Amino acid sequence: MKLQSFLLIVLIFMYSCKEKNTGAKENLQENPNVTIIDYPEHISKVFEAHGGLANWKQMQTLEFTIPDDSGNEVNKVDLKSRKSLIDMPNHTIGFDGSEVWLYKKDTIAYKGNPKFYYNLMFYFYAMPFVFADDGIHYEDADALVFEGKTYPGIRISYGSNVGESPDDEYILYYDKDDHKMAFLGYTVTFFSKEKSKEFHFIKYDIWQNINGLQLPKTLVWYNVENNLPTTKRNEVKFVDVTISKQKMNSEAFKKPKGAETIE
Repeated sequence: MKLQSFLLIVLIFMYSCKEKNTGAKENLQENPNVTIIDYPEHISKVFEAHGGLANWKQMQTLEFTIPDDSGNEVNKVDLKSRKSLIDMPNHTIGFDGSEVWLYKKDTIAYKGNPKFYYNLMFYFYAMPFVFADDGIHYEDADALVFEGKTYPGIRISYGSNVGESPDDEYILYYDKDDHKMAFLGYTVTFFSKEKSKEFHFIKYDIWQNINGLQLPKTLVWYNVENNLPTTKRNEVKFVDVTISKQKMNSEAFKKPKGAETIE
């Protein structure tokens, strides 16, 4: 599937999050420079299965590439400020910490919503760790039964005035044997601004070890019937992934001459 076509399909996710601090205590004794925060036991075990929040919070920069026949999409994110840069064949999208900008490399129009997309794939990719953000509430959700296997669920919602779409809801489903994330169910309110009962589903299919963290190698979107995943719709691969303690130069995220500020 062409990447531009895929972008039109995946304009269905959350807009922004911040960092969180509520709910059983993660063991951070080996990392004294990282703040100790309490989380509910079930989500804490998921974080630990993916390498632990102590490790994640020491990281400064995440980079990954989404390959496409028409040209690759290269994402770079400052994990502390959430500044981002997305370089595509015909466009570059950036977030400098206060505003989103779009730079056109030629006359081809961008077919998405830059303000929505600038951190979209980052949040998909940075699961489950973005669910350690501020203002998040956790509760048990009904388990998901898929292809004969049962996955316990954790419902995730946001406090009022948290992010652009606080009425969005998410359910993280995990493998009860190893506690790794298996599915994400989510609703979307960014465009309608109204609470939704319609869930979309992504399967976190294959993981890869990057600098001690379990991060996705592929994501699989599913067709949905009766608010349950059914058959595969499309797959996105991630290559050339790096995550490091080295901070990017903030100049990289600044709006270049000729770029458009997105309101």
